[in-house]
Amino acid sequence: MPSHFLEGKKIIVSGAGFAGLSFVVALHQSWDPALKPPQITIYEREGRHLPRNRQGYSLSLHGFDENGGLVAARDIGLLDEMMKRAISGNDSTSGFRIWSSSWAQLLAVKFSPYKDLPASGIRIMRNDIRDLCVSAAERLCPITWSTTVTSAERLSNGQMRVHISPSDKEGKSFTDDCDLLIAADGAHSKIRSSFRPNDSLEYAGAIQMGGVSRFPNGVPEPVTKNWGLAITGEGVGCFFSPVDATGVVWGLGFLEPQRTQKYDPESRQQCEALKEEALRRGHMLQEPFQTIVNATEQHSSFMFPARDKKPFPHAGDDNLKGVVFLGDTNHAVSPFAGNGANMALKDGVDLARQICRSQSMEEALIAYDKLALPRAQKTLKQSHERINFSHCTGWYYYAVRGMLFVGSTMMYLIGRL
Repeated sequence: MPSHFLEGKKIIVSGAGFAGLSFVVALHQSWDPALKPPQITIYEREGRHLPRNRQGYSLSLHGFDENGGLVAARDIGLLDEMMKRAISGNDSTSGFRIWSSSWAQLLAVKFSPYKDLPASGIRIMRNDIRDLCVSAAERLCPITWSTTVTSAERLSNGQMRVHISPSDKEGKSFTDDCDLLIAADGAHSKIRSSFRPNDSLEYAGAIQMGGVSRFPNGVPEPVTKNWGLAITGEGVGCFFSPVDATGVVWGLGFLEPQRTQKYDPESRQQCEALKEEALRRGHMLQEPFQTIVNATEQHSSFMFPARDKKPFPHAGDDNLKGVVFLGDTNHAVSPFAGNGANMALKDGVDLARQICRSQSMEEALIAYDKLALPRAQKTLKQSHERINFSHCTGWYYYAVRGMLFVGSTMMYLIGRL
């Protein structure tokens, strides 16, 4: 008679983000229907609906290799809906671009889709991905919103205990025990602090400021469908992407020591100062840069340091027995990586599948680490390279221009433009 080490057991997922939700859906889909499924509970510190300043961003989901977010979306049955909600990338006319400060196109990237995928990459609203994943997970298990897992511990019987605090000040804190804890509570994970207290984020050397700009009559060219990076050769780079028919998100990056003052998007004075600084630092960028910056909605504005951390394995570490760290909780990356959502979705799917295929949790983690660690290590390395590339000056800038010319020519010859 078939059996499984998690049959009838209890799983707690801390965090209703992409990693935690994709894990829940993928585990349900991969579970042997002849076996009693585990009981799953999700705790999420945010509410069911995100605050306004968290709704306006678009993300890249790629589908040119097996590690793409579109592959994960297909595997959990959400690909068709995500393609319907794609802002750009779902046709042959749009894609990633690199521009000069005068908007001359230096490189246009168009990869072939992986296997049976309909596109090699899309831009989609973060909130749309979240809504689709939440709707799929809510049908399978309860999600307790506005409730934070503040810490976790391993009990003498081998179970995990989480300490939970409701956001409501009048609510009482409580504990919950489980057989497996999925830590998917983000870059500033409370659970990671419990088991790896010295494993914190590190400053990557760059600051990014920006926001979402609104244009009732349509987003200005050339960012109506395409998304990408404008490099200047003067230590400044700026990312642009449409978020819908009337909005574009921009993010101006530059190198400097880490700032200690935290930016407050609710402050009109700080928002005006942000726009003034962006216009000053990005003065070499031609229109529509100035128009885009001036049209920034205050509530969407941001300024934060690029911070990340190295990924770590699970297998063989007795200190981590009973807990698995997914997504940003394990391998937080900065926006310069452009791959955080892809990794989070894939982490959840890969872990669920390996659990269902394995005879023990240790066996599942060995297989999972072999999938998750290499892509996280590669992404971290590439993000640091992109920080240097985006803000290059002098001879390095001209070398980059030369490499982009060669790359553009090669891609044209192989039919990817």
